Amino acid sequence: MKASLPFKYIITSKNGKQYVVFDFKDDNGERRRKWVSTGLSEKCTKKALAAKVEEIVGAFYEDFLSGKATKAKHKRADRTVVSAEALAEGAVIRAGNCLFVDFLNHWLETVKPTIAYTTYCSYSRYIEKVKIYFDEKYPGLLLRDITPLQIQKFYNDMYNEGKTGNTVKHYHANIHKALKYAVKMDLLIVNPADKVELPKLEKYKACFYSKEELNKFLEVFKGDRMELVVHIAAYYGLRRSEVIGLKWDAINFENKTIKICRKVTSRNGSGHEEIMVDNTLKTEASVRTLPLIPHIERMLREQQQKEEMYSKLLKSGFDRTYEGFVCRDAYGKLITPNFVSDHFKNMVRKYGFRKLRFHDLRHSCASLLLANGEYMKAIQD
Repeated sequence: MKASLPFKYIITSKNGKQYVVFDFKDDNGERRRKWVSTGLSEKCTKKALAAKVEEIVGAFYEDFLSGKATKAKHKRADRTVVSAEALAEGAVIRAGNCLFVDFLNHWLETVKPTIAYTTYCSYSRYIEKVKIYFDEKYPGLLLRDITPLQIQKFYNDMYNEGKTGNTVKHYHANIHKALKYAVKMDLLIVNPADKVELPKLEKYKACFYSKEELNKFLEVFKGDRMELVVHIAAYYGLRRSEVIGLKWDAINFENKTIKICRKVTSRNGSGHEEIMVDNTLKTEASVRTLPLIPHIERMLREQQQKEEMYSKLLKSGFDRTYEGFVCRDAYGKLITPNFVSDHFKNMVRKYGFRKLRFHDLRHSCASLLLANGEYMKAIQD
């Protein structure tokens, strides 16, 4: 019966109540929606809901045929699409009358204050790819007109291009969140991203060096500006952002501790790497105080002495922009996230080591700890 009706409808819940939402066009050809309450709660029986829905749909069908439901209350509305500029300035969006790609930008700026900056940067990268694709394949596509098939084609094309199932999942997470927000704002009735199929996820296999490989690898960094960075990452299993975020105030030589409490990240903008210092980590568990390993303590003291020597030697030529940070070069410049990743990759290639990312030193750290007799539970903690 539902397929033969001259209108569409869905059953949905809002504020604990069940509703029938009709989707149809009025006499002006304008798309309209009408919400009709069933008077039933979300926890009502299927039988009671079915009977009430049949009654409501029957009544609406009569109104539709008589023209009562489709009677235009106003003059034909202006079909002008809300532009990206107007959207950014707070223009009112009705029934999804803006471009899908512009809405993605709008959603991104809306959630920006609610998420960590690094998360925002991650969302931006995925959203940019989505926008490029839809601009090319479906130019002029309005938010209200996007279909599950179009979203599914995007996922299929990304997968066929060589993107992994995990990457496609990240695209989906962003699209789904954006469209969920559209439903919440009553710009869409349902979320079309709910109806798609995702490719199978690949199980991640961590790559790491054995104790012997790691010792050889650390040896090639002797005298390199990244020597301290690599040693700290390998012995403590810290993330790149956490290593670069270390400051001298986090090192307690008296109590032999090192505190992980801030991070340094970056993004590429305006043709150069922009550095962001974040004095808060993602979760409380991320803030931790660890014992100061004698080997690392010696390297840190040497770093302090070098810093003091070069500071006096270079005077005004010594960069003090990131005063107080541990991982700086002989000129006082902060060792940046991009440099860490690029230089690490080059060293792996130059000396013929097995392919390894800087982040994988976190896994290699476990090799060192296991070789030194630490229990697996302690390593996990």
